[in-house]
Amino acid sequence: MRTAEVVRNTLETQITVNLNLDGTGVSKYETGIGFLDHMLDQIARHGMMDIAVNAKGDLHIDAHHTVEDIGITLGMAFTKALGDKKGIRRYGHAYVPLDEALSRVVLDVSGRPGLTFSCEFTRAAVGEFDVDLIHEFFQGFVNHANVTMHVDNLKGHNAHHQAETIFKAFGRALRMAVEMDARMVGIMPSTKGSL
Repeated sequence: MRTAEVVRNTLETQITVNLNLDGTGVSKYETGIGFLDHMLDQIARHGMMDIAVNAKGDLHIDAHHTVEDIGITLGMAFTKALGDKKGIRRYGHAYVPLDEALSRVVLDVSGRPGLTFSCEFTRAAVGEFDVDLIHEFFQGFVNHANVTMHVDNLKGHNAHHQAETIFKAFGRALRMAVEMDARMVGIMPSTKGSL
């Protein structure tokens, strides 16, 4: 099974992530940020991955360091769990609606980090959660997962719905990209021979 545990400690955050890419959508979170826990649950459930995150951060300042560092640590766990990448589909994409909102995520497990994030949230916060941190989470993830990703919120006027469609689409696109391709067993999905 493709699993990993990563512990990342800094002066701002102490984070442990456990990841099983071939899981059943089981999740457990202790981050101190309720809305982020809800979004991480979407990744696990729709990505069919088991994810556990334990995070302690400087929330007395704000949630920025904790959210970004969880993205970083999840990206590190993703890289570790994925291994040599032989036999995977490599590319993934998903459109996900939620009521009036619609988002698209397209990604390439390319070995090259890159994020194009196009979402104009209709308000600055969902509850206490600053929606700017969604970009920071994904930037941290792609930088350490070495994934190229395009995120587009195509429609929506409810910021909670906008965010939720992004995280659900991310989970589904990631699931597609890391699935084993029966026609590519033992083969690197690149003409270069490496990713």
